[in-house]
Amino acid sequence: MTIRLVLVRHAKSDWGDAALADHDRPLNDRGMRDAPVMARVLADSGFRPDVIIASTALRARTTAEAFGAELGVAVSLDEELYGAPAPTLWAKAAATGAGAVLVVAHDPGMTTLAAQLSDDGIAQMPTCAVAVFEWDEDDWDVAGAIAPASWTFDTPR
Repeated sequence: MTIRLVLVRHAKSDWGDAALADHDRPLNDRGMRDAPVMARVLADSGFRPDVIIASTALRARTTAEAFGAELGVAVSLDEELYGAPAPTLWAKAAATGAGAVLVVAHDPGMTTLAAQLSDDGIAQMPTCAVAVFEWDEDDWDVAGAIAPASWTFDTPR
């Protein structure tokens, strides 16, 4: 078995309503276009996660739902992923115990974790970026201590 971790930064959000709390910001038109496109790109690669976990923020939840719909996987929401730092993102993915996990969350945690796992090969996770990491291991603790065997990175632009 291998461990596969997919990091997806939420799609582009709408800053138009200053009265909205950050947690409640929806996706803008570009975000609504990008999320299903990037989900399709991931599906076309043959990847199907066992689990999708996402921040409870509206923009992350909506992004995750687009991926869930395309990949045929239910989305689990976790309020601790909202604004989570890299170690929390990793811990939450590992805690699922699944072999293939897709996490939808926010920066700066997403960029920090992607940079760490790619040995700084990924300098920035723009909105709706998808980073896929794979280890030839079946134990999250072991995977967390070594570099991934491979990784890919894709963005909507």
